[in-house]
Amino acid sequence: MGEHELSTPRLLLRQWRDADLDRWAELNADPEVRRHLGGVLDREQAAGSLAAFRDELAERGWGWWAVELRSDGRLLGFAGLDPVDEEMPFGGVEAGWRLHRDAWGHGYATEAGEAVLRYGFEELGLAEILAVIAAANTPSRAVASRLGMVHDPAMDFLDPSVPPGPAQAAVVYRSTRAGAPARG
Repeated sequence: MGEHELSTPRLLLRQWRDADLDRWAELNADPEVRRHLGGVLDREQAAGSLAAFRDELAERGWGWWAVELRSDGRLLGFAGLDPVDEEMPFGGVEAGWRLHRDAWGHGYATEAGEAVLRYGFEELGLAEILAVIAAANTPSRAVASRLGMVHDPAMDFLDPSVPPGPAQAAVVYRSTRAGAPARG
């Protein structure tokens, strides 16, 4: 495999496989997992996102990696880096994570996030990495804080990819490479 894989003590961040679809579809059909993401995805939508992630990883060498638990090979979800969507009111590269409900509460998102930030700063040479999070998504905001990312209230916005309503409020966390000038 030519793509970069990231490894942590408990996790492997790797290219997607066909065998990942069942767990990925199950994760995205869970209303609790998707609560802050604009609703559940059906199997076809989940398969489409998996294919897009696979293509981007193969093309760029980085993106949304599949997160696998090393001890048993189980797919936990995804973590990675991606250019901020064009419809957002700012640019840059964002870090993100989404895990199956059975993987919550074990520190996996933080562990994967640390590997992703390290890759972005050390391998890609990024000066800054953002996390775009639904304002009400307290657990994800806690992960960003544990990663040393700082909420920048001046960048808070209404997410155009989410239907109008309270869920549309989004916050932005920022992390800068040591010694890199902060934006703004």
